[in-house]
Amino acid sequence: MSQTIGSLDRRETVKALLADRKDLLVVTGLGSPTYDVFAAGEHSGNFYLWGAMGGATMVGLGLALAQPGRPVVVLTGDGEQLMGLGSLLTVAVRKPGNLTVAVLDNGHFGETGMQHTGRGVRMDVIAEGAGFPSVTDISDMDGISAYRPELQGLGEGPRFVRIKIAPGNPERALPPRDGVFVKNRFREHLGFPVK
Repeated sequence: MSQTIGSLDRRETVKALLADRKDLLVVTGLGSPTYDVFAAGEHSGNFYLWGAMGGATMVGLGLALAQPGRPVVVLTGDGEQLMGLGSLLTVAVRKPGNLTVAVLDNGHFGETGMQHTGRGVRMDVIAEGAGFPSVTDISDMDGISAYRPELQGLGEGPRFVRIKIAPGNPERALPPRDGVFVKNRFREHLGFPVK
């Protein structure tokens, strides 16, 4: 069984999703989601992960638990989320009301050579089975616009949203790669002293 590949342009979709982000904290998954978030607009509330494939959702969970008064979104790809599939179970058990896991699903492992993974694996169904109280599947820009306010939610989470994007490889937009800089800037954004 194959899944229907999405048609949404990833860059335009991420830009629309993060429009008017207010105090939203964003954790990015490896590769393209990082480039997409940076291309949507540099922000000190972005925490870019480099070389942590499969770890974005767990970083987002830790951040959501540590900052319960701030909305947190993990923006990652389908391949990266599949690498850390068990993290969805942990998130569902911990129930952070302020966390959204948004998966850009193009049906391919884009970062490692576009191997086809769209063979019927439905992460939205997995998230629902894990116990996420809110699971959404989006395949058009109207859905993105309608969903955007959900990212600001501090209760009734965690939320899972699968966004069906078109396969493709837009030009890279590279944010800072200095981990110490990103960490310190993010800490300052949260109001913590940096030493």
